[in-house]
Amino acid sequence: MAAHWVADRQLAPALLAYGNEKQRQRLLPKIAAGRCYSAIGMSEPGAGSDLAAVQTKATRTGGGWLLKGTKVWTSGAHRAHQIVVLARTSPVDPAHRHAGLSQFLVPCDSPGVTISPVVLMSGEHHFNEVIFDDVFVPDADVLGEIGDGWRQVTSELSFERSGPERFLSTAPLIIAAVRELANRPEVDDHIAAAVGELMAQLISLRQLSVSVARALADGQQVANQAALVKDLGTQFEQESVDLVANLLGDASPDPALQALLRAGRLHRPLFTLRGGTNEVLRSVVARGMGLR
Repeated sequence: MAAHWVADRQLAPALLAYGNEKQRQRLLPKIAAGRCYSAIGMSEPGAGSDLAAVQTKATRTGGGWLLKGTKVWTSGAHRAHQIVVLARTSPVDPAHRHAGLSQFLVPCDSPGVTISPVVLMSGEHHFNEVIFDDVFVPDADVLGEIGDGWRQVTSELSFERSGPERFLSTAPLIIAAVRELANRPEVDDHIAAAVGELMAQLISLRQLSVSVARALADGQQVANQAALVKDLGTQFEQESVDLVANLLGDASPDPALQALLRAGRLHRPLFTLRGGTNEVLRSVVARGMGLR
């Protein structure tokens, strides 16, 4: 599900906005049918929230490009059919760091592609390191225009940062906790008010996310609003873990609920890091408001 979800959430809108007709004909029916899995090759060992620091290079060659570099934290690459790779196609201009970037559609079984797992402390495998060693990409698999990668990526990231996964990571924990609290013989006013506030925040975040989705569907530029969803949503996720633990008080007898709480505590620090750190996104918002 997650492997297809990236294709549905980010690749499909990118194809509609920037892809050529052959790319759309080839990929969109497979995405709609749930048969195309994709990963996003943006972050690198030295370029996470600051994507302008990307070092992966694409060098012109006969009939296409040669990709060389390393991507990391690439979610679902071990299940994906292809990776959308952000690479530098011209030297860095210190005065215009965002210029000279382009995107490529790279099949995961291409010669020179090596995918290695990045295993979490819990033993789960979601992330990967992906090495591109002179991987040939034909001109037909360039996504959008050469040199226009930054504008394209900024638009794609708005889908990622404003999506429901930015505030629903702890939803299974919240739902399980509310059900347990509802089954207790007595629920005092403090607990009832806290649960009400928790659900009000969740509903408000959903409304904000939906409003950004509508704006994106209309072709509007909403990088600031998307960053706001991500900032508020991931803070909510972190705070909800602590709030649920406080509401439950003594250890719950339900082992499934305890497992959810342990997982929430383990993943809690990650919520504000993925998709760009909240600190960097606040700088993005400040710049968009003319404050920087």
